[in-house]
Amino acid sequence: MSLVIKDLSKQFHESDEHTLKNVNLEIASGEFVCVVGTSGCGKSTLLNIIAGLEKPTDGQVLLDGEVITHPGADRTVMFQEHGLFPWLNVIDNVKFGMKINGVSKDIQEEKAIHYLKLVNLYDYRNYPIHQLSGGMRQRTALARALTMDSKVLLMDEPFASLDKQTSNRLREELQRIWMETKRTIFFITHSVEEAVYLADRVVVLSADTHSIRDIISIDLERPRHVYAPEFIELRHRILEEVRGEAV
Repeated sequence: MSLVIKDLSKQFHESDEHTLKNVNLEIASGEFVCVVGTSGCGKSTLLNIIAGLEKPTDGQVLLDGEVITHPGADRTVMFQEHGLFPWLNVIDNVKFGMKINGVSKDIQEEKAIHYLKLVNLYDYRNYPIHQLSGGMRQRTALARALTMDSKVLLMDEPFASLDKQTSNRLREELQRIWMETKRTIFFITHSVEEAVYLADRVVVLSADTHSIRDIISIDLERPRHVYAPEFIELRHRILEEVRGEAV
């Protein structure tokens, strides 16, 4: 599996400026790629184009050689807002995507239980959503996304609305889950620390050129530790890239 972004540009009708311009990137199967950059650099627009929610002005995105033109089951999106249904309990929320895709009830149950255990929510499977904390709701949303078995998981700042302690705990869980499942993940974040903690490669987008400013490989062993000297050095390097862009 490969995800190829080729000569991609996006310009909205109401603007004379490009949001994205000549973006080129290739993501291999099982790779975890994080995208960082200042506000307005086009991070979420790029994710939405990969998801098929936006159309590029020029260029294309290909998944396994097929041009992406619309949303599909081969890509699952997890946004900052969990998007759970308050009238369903935890396990029924996790089953929802499978249900609308016609998956049999036995497989729905089997996969929902498997992924609820993976995100440490099995004991809460029958809880109503309003009784969950913000972090538990995001873990429920993650379990739902994982049940879809899509080729690519697209995550748009999924932990940004949570407090620091909860977001740190969830990034630890996501790292553990990725190490177990080796899903291909395209992850948008404002946090350079989060990007270095999670990614195989960090892509820095530029709000000046509307393209890729730099791509940094994160060659650190997992699980990673934010106080390790090598971690701090990489975080500082990428922060300087982003700060230089802001200046």
